[in-house]
Amino acid sequence: MKNLRLKAARAALDLSQQALADRVGVSRQTINAIENGDYNPTVNLCIAICKTLGKTLDELFWT
Repeated sequence: MKNLRLKAARAALDLSQQALADRVGVSRQTINAIENGDYNPTVNLCIAICKTLGKTLDELFWT
């Protein structure tokens, strides 16, 4: 399932996939895979993404 909430939160801060990837310490391809629903990130990566985007786990990852 695509993660459109992550993509929207990233876009709202005008961050590219590469910029977000750099901030959380993963590759751009990893961010792309998460947004496309092809990769299930670890909880630690989810937390890092949430902190970077100023969102909660509920807002970005949990249904």
